[in-house]
Amino acid sequence: MSMRLKSPRHLRVAAHAELISLIVLLANVFTVHLKPVSSLTGPTHGCAYLFVVIATWRFGRAPAAAKVVALVPGVGGLLALRQLAPGAPACGRTEGVIPS
Repeated sequence: MSMRLKSPRHLRVAAHAELISLIVLLANVFTVHLKPVSSLTGPTHGCAYLFVVIATWRFGRAPAAAKVVALVPGVGGLLALRQLAPGAPACGRTEGVIPS
């Protein structure tokens, strides 16, 4: 029986900050394109992205799939959290699978 640890809180916060900052950044670019908004959200998104990638790679029990999807900009953090979730299916797990 393999047991997965709950994902760290700082990773969840950074994953949501990454997505929200990307949404604000893109909404700004496609609407009014205010320079101060771009100046604030660009570095915020970049730092959140880097934090998510590094935190996922340093998480001791993160599977390889979580480390790879963390590299996807914008939603990679949320996808990695999904891989780290306690109920997430692990690769090669056949419990509860009905053979065809």
